Formats: sequence, structure tokens, C-alpha cells
Amino acid sequence: MLYSKYTYRLKKSAILISGFILMIYLTACTAFDGNKNVEDWDTICVTATAYNSVEYQTQNNPRITAWGDTLKPGMNAIAVSRDLLKMGLDYNSPIKIEGFDSVFYIKDKMHYRWKKRIDIYMGQDVSKAKDFGKKQLNIAYLFQKDSLKK
Repeated sequence: MLYSKYTYRLKKSAILISGFILMIYLTACTAFDGNKNVEDWDTICVTATAYNSVEYQTQNNPRITAWGDTLKPGMNAIAVSRDLLKMGLDYNSPIKIEGFDSVFYIKDKMHYRWKKRIDIYMGQDVSKAKDFGKKQLNIAYLFQKDSLKK
């Protein structure tokens, strides 16, 4: 009887420990697989221009964006054409722009007439925006990969 109680307790402990180890393993694997390659950067070529917080370049209040943010000189903000929004770029999405070291964030959207276009916010420095001009640049943006594909 003593041997069987001891064996029962030993088996019960072994099962509990095995279950605990399995739970840790599955949690670690799920966390690793869940974060593995879920987000990635993709690039697209766009027409890039620049804009400022001046009345003649914007509608209504030149510092308020279409989403209601207040622009301040020095912000790394861009406006995007609405077709890019349909591709998955969205409000506050991080964007890398060819030729710039900083990451920019989508804070504004452009008129429906523009396609594959970004407008880089340059505060109130109109000459800087004019010097930038109009360019074809690559931008990189984060997108969600399909987590079912491996």
C-alpha cells in the first residue's frame, strides 16, 4: 500500500511537471512564431512634393490636418493620397522616405485627385518646400503579413 501511494504521487508529480514544461514550451513557441515575420517593410515608388502651414496651400486652418492633428514645425509628418490609404497605409503609419534619415508619420490625407503621391510637411519654410520640388521617390511602409503563410 505504501509503495502504491508513493508511485501514485510520483506519477502525479511527473504529470504536473510535464504539463508545466509543455505549457512553457508552447507559450514560448507561440510567442516566437506569433512575432516571427508578422510585420515587414514594403516599398512603392511615389511622386513626392512638400507643403507648409500657410493658408494659401491648405483649406481652412493651415495647421490642422484632415484627421484633426495640429501640425508644428519640425514634425516628421506627411500627407498621402487616398489610393495609398486603400493600400493599407493609415493614420500614424510609420514611413521611410528615400533620401531622409528620419521616419515620418502619416498625419494628413490629400485630395482625391492625387494618385500615388505624398506631401512632406516642411513647417513654414516655403523656400525649403519649393527647393524640394517634385520628385519620384521610393517610400517604405510597414505591412502585416498573412500569419497563416510560412
